[in-house]
Amino acid sequence: MTLPFAPTTFALGLAVLAALIIGVSKTSVGGVAVISVSIFAQLMPAKESTAAVLLLLICGDVVAVWTYHKHADWGLLKKLLPAVLPGIALGALFVRLVPDIGLKKFIGVILVVMLVLQLWTRRKPPRDEAGPIHPAATIGTGVAAGFTTMTANAAGPVMSLYLLAARVDKVRFIGTGAWYFLIINVTKVPFSAALGLFHVSTLWLTLLLLPAVLVGTWIGRILIHKVSQLWFERLTLGVTAVAAVSLLL
Repeated sequence: MTLPFAPTTFALGLAVLAALIIGVSKTSVGGVAVISVSIFAQLMPAKESTAAVLLLLICGDVVAVWTYHKHADWGLLKKLLPAVLPGIALGALFVRLVPDIGLKKFIGVILVVMLVLQLWTRRKPPRDEAGPIHPAATIGTGVAAGFTTMTANAAGPVMSLYLLAARVDKVRFIGTGAWYFLIINVTKVPFSAALGLFHVSTLWLTLLLLPAVLVGTWIGRILIHKVSQLWFERLTLGVTAVAAVSLLL
């Protein structure tokens, strides 16, 4: 079995940790998977790492949809999804034209800007229910999510900030995100294949790390029932900040 990086004990340990984090992110705190993106980018060439992470994300998405499919807000999904495809297409073009250097930092800047905007909007008194979001913000989120997910599998924080702005509860947050990411991640597969990012070694790596993803989804399901709505939102914002810094550094 050939892996896309030197199979040292340290490297394999990092890969297992990253896969575990992906599983946890899919059934609990959204956006934390960007930390896994950073880990894989250190183990492999940045562009090839996006394909490896994509396959693991899809595995986690399937479990998340199976667990939370009844809690999705299809009203939000129908507004967001049409703008995703143009974002994915732009992201694919960006990946083809731009070298690895600077790619993660570019995405990190986007996340920092969105995080600052979200913290600013949350200075307003909280609403009891999800309020309307301007159509321009919805379209912008869809395009940004498509672009960031294609370039760095970093759409988790983008979607997290949008759902937090919509004031959805944590279970509906996860259910909506589960369907959203399953749809867009599967949509990305032919784009990544066209860019030549899938290799036999990547498929072997996915099979090797699949158990870690499944364990992570199990941990996430336990974690989500032990975290209050307030701390769920705080953790999500905190993870977004950490992810942005990790990409910039």
